[in-house]
Amino acid sequence: MGVFRRRGDAASKSRGRVRGRTRGSTAVGAYNGSNAAGRDIVDSVALHIEQAVLLTPKAHAAAADVPAPMMLRNIPRLGELVGRRNALEQLDAAFATSGDVVIQAVHGLGGIGKSALAAHWAAHRFTGNPRWWITADSRTAVDAGLAELGRALPQDRTDLSEELRIEWAVQWLAAHEDWLVVLDNVEHLDDIRFLLDRVTTGRFLITTRRATGWTGHAATLRLDVLGQDEAVALFTRILPASRAGAPQAVATLCAELGCLPLAVEQAASYCAETGTSPRDYLRMLTETPAEMFASTAEDGDPERTIARIWRITLDRLTDTPLAGDILRILAWCAPRDIPRTLLDDLAPAPVLARAIGRLIAHSMITDGGDGTLFVHRLVQALARTPDADDPHRTPDLIDKARRAASTALRAALPATSQDPATWPTWRALTPHIDALHNHASSAPDNGDTASVLNEAGLFHLHQGDTGRAITYYERALALNERDRGETDPDTLTVRNNLARAYEHQGDVARAIALLENTLRDRERVLGADDPATLSTRNNLAMAYQSAGDVDRALPLYERTLRDRLRTVGPDHQDTLIARNNLAFAYQAAGDPARALPLHLEIARDAVRILGRNHLHTLIMRNNVADAYAAMGDAVHAISHYREVLRDREAQLGADHPHTLATCGGLAHVHASAGDLRRAIALFERTLTGRERVLGADSRLTLATRRDLAHAYAAAGDLKRAVPLLERVLQDETGTVGEHHPDTVTARLNLATAYVAAGDPARALPVFQRALDDAVRLFGAEHPETTAIRAAYAVARRHRTRWKWHARPIGRRGT
Repeated sequence: MGVFRRRGDAASKSRGRVRGRTRGSTAVGAYNGSNAAGRDIVDSVALHIEQAVLLTPKAHAAAADVPAPMMLRNIPRLGELVGRRNALEQLDAAFATSGDVVIQAVHGLGGIGKSALAAHWAAHRFTGNPRWWITADSRTAVDAGLAELGRALPQDRTDLSEELRIEWAVQWLAAHEDWLVVLDNVEHLDDIRFLLDRVTTGRFLITTRRATGWTGHAATLRLDVLGQDEAVALFTRILPASRAGAPQAVATLCAELGCLPLAVEQAASYCAETGTSPRDYLRMLTETPAEMFASTAEDGDPERTIARIWRITLDRLTDTPLAGDILRILAWCAPRDIPRTLLDDLAPAPVLARAIGRLIAHSMITDGGDGTLFVHRLVQALARTPDADDPHRTPDLIDKARRAASTALRAALPATSQDPATWPTWRALTPHIDALHNHASSAPDNGDTASVLNEAGLFHLHQGDTGRAITYYERALALNERDRGETDPDTLTVRNNLARAYEHQGDVARAIALLENTLRDRERVLGADDPATLSTRNNLAMAYQSAGDVDRALPLYERTLRDRLRTVGPDHQDTLIARNNLAFAYQAAGDPARALPLHLEIARDAVRILGRNHLHTLIMRNNVADAYAAMGDAVHAISHYREVLRDREAQLGADHPHTLATCGGLAHVHASAGDLRRAIALFERTLTGRERVLGADSRLTLATRRDLAHAYAAAGDLKRAVPLLERVLQDETGTVGEHHPDTVTARLNLATAYVAAGDPARALPVFQRALDDAVRLFGAEHPETTAIRAAYAVARRHRTRWKWHARPIGRRGT
């Protein structure tokens, strides 16, 4: 933060001349006289030039000799100031110098606490005299504040006009240094320019919502919201913690209020007066936001609510109607990093720039400086809350803005989600898609919201974020079924995609049921040969395969391939995919010798048709490595995995789910070949990446964690294996339940590791639980039950260290 110091004209200062004019005054009003305060002002002389009052040097010298009364101040007490240490220290530094005038403007959103900060600094940090507060939201208010200062400064005349009192105050300020004038809530620089131009000593502290226009006039300090802890402290200063209840409820409410001081004070005062708990206040804020935004305690100032303050600001922007439209549209986005390009279609560039500029100037939005905009979350909440009594928030305007926001987001989506070059754009738009999804949950759709959610779901499915994809698809399906009907083509597309996401999540039964219904509807509505119908048939085959029902999957794959060849030809991308899926099904059916040649042929065709590094080509090349691994050919599998891993790292990045899948596949081959050192390094890399990208509880993350634990144990590193196997058991219990076969596997492997680590006493109860579950699941004479019983018997009999050997009853790793 800079310090603005304006030096006066040296010649004018030496002669005591005051330059400028008072507003609309034609009276004679120059002051010159005795040195003692309270004596008559005599021998006044004034010159009139275009209605300006120019004081003579004699009069100026008189003002210089008139001291202010001791402790002359009118600083109001404005709410509670909590925190703001940095801002106060910056003001200390700004006003530390003496001599020339120092002008500091504190700007920020209405309700951010600018006035409270200024009042606190003036009352507790400034040591000069006088300390004078002037409401400065209009020229009339500024004149009134100066006139009051003129009355407070010593002089015997009681018959001075308002204009002369103003002039006396200005003259006195110009002749003294050690004073502070706070100009609160300045709306227009022109309202105070006459004062800043004439006074070249002293201190002016300005508060304003205007973020721009101060260059050459004042140094600026931008005031932001409180920190979370500060907001909680402010709330509990008004409503003591003993009455506020659970601290977490207070913290949650303050976070929902965006830590805006006025909103926190408003909520705390309301709770204190009405006995409402923070949790109930938050509920009412959700259910009846318009009322809560306007509510205050009974003795509170109805003009000092967030609804009223921001309405006043927008009233001043009515000459730029687009500004209100923009604010209401941005209300449906995330608060931060909103791309300005979302607004490009609203108006021609110069018109749009002016409207955005006015919102920035009035602190309603903030320029991120990198092509993005920020809006306080509470401003957004207010701007999307209908209120028939507020002309800026009528239901029609709110609904129009929501539709415009969804249309803008749809237009901003990249044409594809498979090109890595588009992924930064997708990631930048994701928070705003989330916001639209969350805030427009029950509103009628114009089709754009459902389309945005469907396309975004596809991106996140490819990225491995299955949970987010399902959330998007379920919302898009509900919108389409409600607004378009259950058999509309767009509805069927979303249903197809949702089923794919269910399969990726591991909910295969749900995916199959949804795909079977979708296939019937698409065959009836679109026809058996429509590309969308063929896609659903392919997806149903994949779901059958995931369920282990290869006998039902293979005929569907074969039929889909025949139909693709007939309808789009052998070199179409969809035909390549159909061939790839059929080869993969042969491999899953236990016929790798039939699958491998087909995979090799498909990979060569994909390189020829799509290019070596196309997303689909990389998948098909990876499948070649998988096929070699399934054949037990570790040499060829490792060679192909390494090539694909290198190309996927270059094209997709080291943490892309596809890259991590190749890394995991390579780890498995090294492990099966006995190279545990390389296998462990690759499993560790895969686990770290999947935890970061997919989350700690993703199905693939859990599988990798189990594989790494087994590799540690096989390498004899039981210090690292045992804690990880304990985590695996916890994972399996949490995801598939206490009595699932995979949980039995996890218990058996953990018990085996305990024995291998020399702790059979700890192993025995785990063995017993695994045996009990195996009997319940498989039967007493099942081979798996028999194996567990034998291992348990050995552990009880010998209670000695034995070699680790994993028991893969459950699903395979990566």
